[in-house]
Amino acid sequence: MAGKNNASGEGHTPKTKKQPPPPPFYIPLNIALYIFLAANCLAALYAPIQDCDEVFNFWEPAHYLQHGYGLQTWEYSPVYSIRSWLYVSLHAIVGKLGSMFVHSKTAEFYTIRVFLAFVCSACQTRLYSAICRTLSPRIGLLFLMVVIFSPGMFHASTAFLPSTFTMYMSMLGLAAFLDWKNAQRAAHGIMWFGLGTIVGWPFAGALIVPLLAEEVILTLTSGSMVNLFWTIADGLIGCLGILAVEVAVDYAFFKKFALVPWNIVAYNILGGEGKGPDIFGTEPWTFYIRNLLLNFNVWFALAMLSAPFLVFQIAFRSHTTSLQTSLRSLSLVAPFYMWFGIFTLQPHKEERFMYPAYPFLALSAAFSFHIILTYLGSTDRKELVGRIPTKFKITAALSVVLIALNAGMLRTLGMVTAYNAPLKIYEPLQDIAVTQREDTVCFGKEWYRFPSSYFLPHDLRAKFIRSEFRGLLPGEFPDAPSYLERLGGASQIPSGMNDLNIEDPSKYIDISQCSFLVDSHFPGHDATELEPHYALDKDNWETLSCASFLDSSQTGLLGRLIWIPNLPIIPDRFQRKWGEYRLLQRTSAKNIV
Repeated sequence: MAGKNNASGEGHTPKTKKQPPPPPFYIPLNIALYIFLAANCLAALYAPIQDCDEVFNFWEPAHYLQHGYGLQTWEYSPVYSIRSWLYVSLHAIVGKLGSMFVHSKTAEFYTIRVFLAFVCSACQTRLYSAICRTLSPRIGLLFLMVVIFSPGMFHASTAFLPSTFTMYMSMLGLAAFLDWKNAQRAAHGIMWFGLGTIVGWPFAGALIVPLLAEEVILTLTSGSMVNLFWTIADGLIGCLGILAVEVAVDYAFFKKFALVPWNIVAYNILGGEGKGPDIFGTEPWTFYIRNLLLNFNVWFALAMLSAPFLVFQIAFRSHTTSLQTSLRSLSLVAPFYMWFGIFTLQPHKEERFMYPAYPFLALSAAFSFHIILTYLGSTDRKELVGRIPTKFKITAALSVVLIALNAGMLRTLGMVTAYNAPLKIYEPLQDIAVTQREDTVCFGKEWYRFPSSYFLPHDLRAKFIRSEFRGLLPGEFPDAPSYLERLGGASQIPSGMNDLNIEDPSKYIDISQCSFLVDSHFPGHDATELEPHYALDKDNWETLSCASFLDSSQTGLLGRLIWIPNLPIIPDRFQRKWGEYRLLQRTSAKNIV
């Protein structure tokens, strides 16, 4: 019995069982993954294509690799070779695997997009995990909110663009650098950023500079420069391996040695007079401010305030955080400022150029709001904020969050409902009774909204007719039934290509050769000789399908910015005005001249 008493601890002070530390996540990782995936899959299914470059430079070459025909831009000519076939091939492989389970090219398109949604979700979850574990669970939660509800991330998450791929790699690279106690993680970070720079977009290499600078500073204070050298060497070796694979793949297609990342840099920076990106249009310095306010609303303003807030915290509230942590925080927000500054200075501006910096924008915004919440949480009566009623502070903080979330959702819904028509109207072409072999679908003024040949059934080709546009339109890859012939077709130098955006008349066919025509009609818009109202020409064309498309010229500013319900109680000046996006079919063969 004595043994029993001793075993039960009778007569002794019982040992307290050590409690495990609380999990570093306000939202568990598996739930966060599902949330990211839900948002990104919605983008994959409903997001309109924002940029014709996405179609002609990436969807069309991928379609060529899968199906043996497609439209070709000058960038893929071996003469210029400023687009890598490695990036396109990775997506084409996904589409080919998807074709084993789906039975239409349109389904292959969405298969690739959903795959991108999964990849993006995995990268977001990895970064969310690193932020929560190494910075703060609250910063991680704020990061999640920015990413989920921002229209910018909605469009960027599943776009078939190198800048989107670079954004994925930025998330993985940033996550690796956040795990700074593990030297191997830094090597992984260099490799991830290198992968985004080589396969995606070479300018993205600038994003790693502040992070590497912090590594150097920390190493100088600890005196382990040899370890840093080998860490950087390890990462660079991985980058060289990636570059070797890309050069080999591009050699197979171009039949010549091509260093595509260098070609891109040379064209954009060293192109010379009359060349370079500026010939495709320039924008004022305010372009990215306006664009990011639309795509991130309150979060963009907070991201721009992150460095001042951090400096304020270092200078006046150093007791709330250590100096090392504050300096580290500055190195984490620096890439967004640097990227924003570099691209604001460039005359040629496009929304997609900001995609690689979106993770840093979201993290910077989360930092700012975290600092604000920490300040509001002070109960020190010696400070002004400590004398403000708690309920008022909670209400103010929640108001900011609700404004940001609602503005983001209304903007996203507005974009989808306004501009999704080009993804909807091609369904009648899937009916074999409607189309015949070698029919043509023509595009005039709507050429830049063509969603790719994935939306046309087999043997139905996209063609261009004359419009008011006077730049260089895409040509066509040579027809290639076999994969070996596709490699040969990609190495052929196409005719009529140039890097000066000079129009090539051979890219057009006469409208009499068109079996189908895609056109938009906006009541009140004047017709021209080259852009007549085809939808009203009942003698030659009949409507196969029609979808509403926002008439931005007749819609007020608020209706262009966000979704507004079509209700009688909404004043007319706030109502969204609509045109029609149509797929037309020639009424009879006798009308063909």
